[in-house]
Amino acid sequence: CEYQTNPLGIDVLKPRLSWQIVSAEENVLQTAYEIKVTDQTAKGQLLWNSGKVNSAQSVNLTYEGPALKSMQRVAWQVRVWDNKNKVSAWSALATWEMGILEPESWKASWITLGSEPNVLGSKPCQYFRNEFAAEKKIQSARIYVTSLGLYQLFLNGKKVSTDLFTPGWTSYKNRIQYQTYDVTSMLQPKNSLAAIVGDGWYRGNIGWSSQNGYYGSKIALLAQLRITYTDGTFETVGTDGSWKVSNGPILFSDIYNGETFDARKEMPGWSALGFNDSGWEKAAVIDHSKKLLIAPQGAVVKAIEEIKPLKLITTPTGETVFDMGQNMVGWVRLNVQGKHGDQVTLKFAEVLTQEGNFYTDNLRSAQGSVNFILNVSGLEVFEPHFSFHGFRFVKIEGLSAQPTLDQITGVVIHSDMTPTGSFVCSDPMINQLQHNIQWGQKGNFLDVPTDCPQRDERLGWTGDAQVFSMTAAFNYNVAPFYTKWMRDVAADQLPNGRVPHVIPDVLKQDGGSTAWADVSVIVPWTTYL
Repeated sequence: CEYQTNPLGIDVLKPRLSWQIVSAEENVLQTAYEIKVTDQTAKGQLLWNSGKVNSAQSVNLTYEGPALKSMQRVAWQVRVWDNKNKVSAWSALATWEMGILEPESWKASWITLGSEPNVLGSKPCQYFRNEFAAEKKIQSARIYVTSLGLYQLFLNGKKVSTDLFTPGWTSYKNRIQYQTYDVTSMLQPKNSLAAIVGDGWYRGNIGWSSQNGYYGSKIALLAQLRITYTDGTFETVGTDGSWKVSNGPILFSDIYNGETFDARKEMPGWSALGFNDSGWEKAAVIDHSKKLLIAPQGAVVKAIEEIKPLKLITTPTGETVFDMGQNMVGWVRLNVQGKHGDQVTLKFAEVLTQEGNFYTDNLRSAQGSVNFILNVSGLEVFEPHFSFHGFRFVKIEGLSAQPTLDQITGVVIHSDMTPTGSFVCSDPMINQLQHNIQWGQKGNFLDVPTDCPQRDERLGWTGDAQVFSMTAAFNYNVAPFYTKWMRDVAADQLPNGRVPHVIPDVLKQDGGSTAWADVSVIVPWTTYL
């Protein structure tokens, strides 16, 4: 359904349904199909039956039943007839669930840290929390959540999802995605809901002219939990002025410049029930439109794989550098021991100089460094929250002892796309080229199709995206990824029809160049093919 399996919280009013035949026989072709859709919020009542349709089509068949409502859950099945006039059994139930379709259904408020100083540049991340009871027997629970900035969400001290860089990067002045999560199994009679929000693309550095706060000067959280009880009643818990908010150990987190984390400022148990937040202030409610909120359509960013460094290098100038053996995009997990107040710094580079020294000139103004300030003398483990790097080499500074290879682990992140095509031949150099192409795609398909993952740019250049789209579609299923991004192409298209050079458009140039603007035709056509 809409390129996803059993999706939660969609807002496509007539979702498109797809299936594949599985058969032990050869030469089996579909000649007809029948779809039925039932309402799971009304005890399986039939909503729509397509009847038998003589067609071989099995991709993107549109639901044509009655209009669907906010948060409605439906199930669907399909059966097919083959070219020997045999009919299959009905498929197992698949489901989809609608998101919040009307702005007025959002009862929660946007909240922020009211006392944040109005200073230029990156600011500390904001920590939010609230406690609530849910003492009746629960049937289901969904949380709908987004932010101005990037968020991580916690329920009873545990992360709600492994999704990264949520709510994603869109044309924020036109569209802000929210995510829907099933938290039924995480709820208890008494609960704590908490979140961290950082600058991200919304308020962080973006573009190469030290442009900060492009979309807005305030970051904020919006979250709405809907609990359905077995007695048929509902309860809504949402962000409002009763929530508490504070700064914490993330002193700043910026996509270009990296992250500084002071473990001495950690607040053990801050996201769990019973934490003493008496020193936190009440959240400030801000007015920001909920009419911009949309359900996601793309491929969510995940931590996909991990890479161990191959060797440790001491450069001619005496720098200590890890070689990951592979140019990758993501970050490293750091295992470190030292003294209270020690600072360990990680810097990232794609190449070494001809002499073998650490090289970062190509990052331009992007600092791309991680600073971790230690709290205890025992082992501490750290990963950044809202920043990523493009790199093969990692320089480490500030250790009190000689580093070891197991000190860091590379975490590869990108949009979670299903591999579709593969290529191998007898020539190792061509195989290496294909390997490089696939890693180039992994490194640049991070919620938007970017031009590069390392310097002060990382923008969705439309010319790069369209010229690579055929290769991209060979390597991976990019249909959901492009569906989301092309909606931003349409959102940022100028009134005179011109298409900007980058999407989302943060350059505000006139746009409209041949090859770059061709993205508006070539990417949809490639996706269709």
